[in-house]
Amino acid sequence: MRFLIVDDSSTMRRIIVNTLVKIGHEDYVEAPNGRDGLDRLAAAPVDVIITDWNMPEMNGLEFVRAVREQHGPDVPILMVTTNAARDDIVEALRAGVTNYVVKPFTSSTLREKIDAIVPAKPA
Repeated sequence: MRFLIVDDSSTMRRIIVNTLVKIGHEDYVEAPNGRDGLDRLAAAPVDVIITDWNMPEMNGLEFVRAVREQHGPDVPILMVTTNAARDDIVEALRAGVTNYVVKPFTSSTLREKIDAIVPAKPA
């Protein structure tokens, strides 16, 4: 399973990568903003997208809308952001986000959210 991690903070990308590796997902690609994320997505398909909201070039909401326009509704998108207001969460879900995590978060919270949107591996 391949992940695309889109966040302008290299530290946050590293935290997410470390969590993914801990739970057995070692195939990932990173992007520092939505524009680069779209480029990475065009270059090779992914199974799950994890994105921040607040980024330069193209923010996470614009990125989610572009992904949904260009690639449809099938790829699960997890938004990881400091935007915690109910209206923000509703706006993100309307844009096409599959699930939502508010920063700061624990690795167990991130794992639970990923497990909720990633299909279970066959036994």
